[in-house]
Amino acid sequence: MPGFNPQAGRGPLAGLRVLDIATVLAAPSAAALLADYGAEVLKVELPSGDTCRNFPPHKDGKPLWWKITNRNKKMVTLDLRKPQGLALFKRMLPRFDVLIENFRTGTLADWGLDRDTLWSLQPRLVILRATAFGQTGPYRDRPGFTRIFEAMGGLTYITGEAEGQPMHVGYPIGDSIGGLFGALGVMAALWKRARDPQAPGEEIDLSLTEAMLKLMEFLPIKQELLGQSHGRTGNTSQYSAPTGVFRTRDGQWISLSGSTDALFAANCRCIDRFDLVSDPRYATNRERCLHTEELNKLFADWFAGHDLDDVLQCFDRHKGTLAPIYSARQIMEDAQVKERDFLRRVPDKDFGSVPMQDVVPRFHHDPGAVYSTGADIGFDNDAVFGQWLGLPAQELAALREAGVI
Repeated sequence: MPGFNPQAGRGPLAGLRVLDIATVLAAPSAAALLADYGAEVLKVELPSGDTCRNFPPHKDGKPLWWKITNRNKKMVTLDLRKPQGLALFKRMLPRFDVLIENFRTGTLADWGLDRDTLWSLQPRLVILRATAFGQTGPYRDRPGFTRIFEAMGGLTYITGEAEGQPMHVGYPIGDSIGGLFGALGVMAALWKRARDPQAPGEEIDLSLTEAMLKLMEFLPIKQELLGQSHGRTGNTSQYSAPTGVFRTRDGQWISLSGSTDALFAANCRCIDRFDLVSDPRYATNRERCLHTEELNKLFADWFAGHDLDDVLQCFDRHKGTLAPIYSARQIMEDAQVKERDFLRRVPDKDFGSVPMQDVVPRFHHDPGAVYSTGADIGFDNDAVFGQWLGLPAQELAALREAGVI
């Protein structure tokens, strides 16, 4: 059966079909990752459109964020809450390998699409369910957005100055992390299916709060064994020294790190203080962490007496571990980014072409590709419902009139 997206097919997931009926960011991000690797992804929205289309930034009324999160996808509208929409969905589903949804627990079942019904239509279907807290537990019915995941997953508590309020980062990182775990979960399920042609479908219960907590690694064991809740220390690391964000003489910002003895030695060479390496107070990272404040002051004073270009040249010469803190403009101008052609120009019907990040990671023999931006509401309705599913024009018109598509 021919695909609905003739542009897909490059990458290790060529031939995989994904039905993305999720909203906003986390779960659609998982679908976008699969699309990056070559999967054919069909994005289904309500006729009123996904809430993500209203998220800033916009240019000329067009949602820029949407163009990135929903790249490489075909766009259709379909109201699953209406009988005609439900019937059309059931007709489509057997042609897909993966279903991605993030409605509140039980929503699809209330619409007549419980797990058993889905598997009766496609027995080998991999179902990714992304919710704030998972399909079970006392919080299973709670709504959630990225700041909920970050707050209750532990990230916000440990972010900020020691005496200041907990802080969220300046980007919804909880959604991005959830998308990564979602895509990984789908791939794990598909691997089992690939190994065993008789394997049944799989249901994946992705709690986006748990995904955030998973990244916090040692927080629970530190609390259990040491009786300590890992706290805030601003830009100073609690597990490596010297570290921090420092200002140069010309008012630029840099970030210093390096936890191994070899890297500490290299950093000391950079500031012409190799004598620090033989000081027993700084013999290992463990000892250095006990003297973070004094080490940081030594480096801060040196940075304050040198301009950024001199700092970068010196640390490059001695193989130190320091980086300038980039704005978006600086990222786009960086020589490494340009040399690897990481920010690709992708055709876009509104702006001609726009820059966006290339596929991560890169595959040598079978690379993925970015070939389209997220399109307008229902942009591919005629192509998918008409040409691919074979609905006649009069039926499409009637579905539009009824608000089904």
